[in-house]
Amino acid sequence: MISCDVVIIGAGPSGSSAAAVLAEKGHKVILVERSKFPRYHVGESLLPFNSKILKRLGLLDKMRKSSFIKKHSVQFVDQEGIMSKPFYFNTRYPDELAQTWQVERSEFDNLLMQTAKQNGALIMEETKVVSLIEENGKILGLNALNQKKENVEIRAKITLDCSGKEAFSANRLGWRVKDPELNKVAIWTYFEGAARASGVDEGATTVAFIPEKGWFWHIPLQNNKTSVGVVAEGKYLFSSGKKDLSEIFNKLVKQNKWIESNLKDAHHIGEYWVTNEYSNHSKYCSKQGLMLAGDAYCFLDPVFSSGLMLALKSGLLAADAIDLGLIENDLTPARFKSYARTLRDGINNMRILVCAFYSEGFTFKALIDRFPNLAGDVTDCLSGDINKDYTSLHEAIATMVQICLLYTSDAADEEDSVDLGGRRI
Repeated sequence: MISCDVVIIGAGPSGSSAAAVLAEKGHKVILVERSKFPRYHVGESLLPFNSKILKRLGLLDKMRKSSFIKKHSVQFVDQEGIMSKPFYFNTRYPDELAQTWQVERSEFDNLLMQTAKQNGALIMEETKVVSLIEENGKILGLNALNQKKENVEIRAKITLDCSGKEAFSANRLGWRVKDPELNKVAIWTYFEGAARASGVDEGATTVAFIPEKGWFWHIPLQNNKTSVGVVAEGKYLFSSGKKDLSEIFNKLVKQNKWIESNLKDAHHIGEYWVTNEYSNHSKYCSKQGLMLAGDAYCFLDPVFSSGLMLALKSGLLAADAIDLGLIENDLTPARFKSYARTLRDGINNMRILVCAFYSEGFTFKALIDRFPNLAGDVTDCLSGDINKDYTSLHEAIATMVQICLLYTSDAADEEDSVDLGGRRI
């Protein structure tokens, strides 16, 4: 048996960022990771406001010196292949936010994990969490199998679940719920030699539209590699009845002339990947002895590249909340209400824009044409500044489409506070 202050499940961005902060503050932290790093992961695009988090983690200089492709803008392409003008971050933000990165997750996540290790966290790779230890309704730690298949019992003052989409705790506690509005499927793969712009536009994220509110992502990575994926309703992606992912993907490439043109001379590498109906959330954010962060709490449709931002932000928020709880010897769920509400409200703010994006007849251009004073709010939320007061923006969107907020409870011991269908306004 091993004892510590905090045991963290998963060494992805939320887990490693939380471990780095907590270990730096002097707490005994054990980070349990089932894989051997570096390991593959999708979700390669950072948002401008990630830079504030990277600065706090002491990683900005390393990022600036890295080979990661610099990202200065986002652009959109209609179904006919006609490209909008790029939105350059420096038209809205100062230099420290005006440029971010497209990252190979194997390298980026390893950088985060090594930062946690350097700060003093104990890293247990190739260690699979088997169960939570629960006594009298309180989580006291976890049981795991290490790389030698030996049983390991880790007791902790609090367990932080950052297990990603696996959502270890939420699934076992019956908290995991599919998003009632967002039920998309993604198919993605990689290419060498895909066409890309040069100079400041080389690293732009491109969103290219196809019928049925579907879209492609086109994310340039280092070493002349490009991540390309398509997202849509499953019934549209698989309407042909074909099951071969390469056939489906290559057929859909022809649905957007810009994507087709950019890939015509490219060389496909690796395999095709698929994930089904991936937007989901947990009914609760914490219970006695347990907290959730990152994708283990909520994962949103990736149309606005929010995944890494939410993971990193929630990891830091969780670390700060746990740090104060340890200092004041109070780790009750009530202690974490502020953390839960901040995280939940930020997710809801981003989710409203995602749902609007998929609503029939809605476009952000039409919204801004009607409400030009709200252009800055749209930009700020989509750039990762998700915890501003966006009441005016939400009211404006509601004049165009019906929107639904997800309401989850702060803690599992608070009754009658969960409305899984959300509230429509």
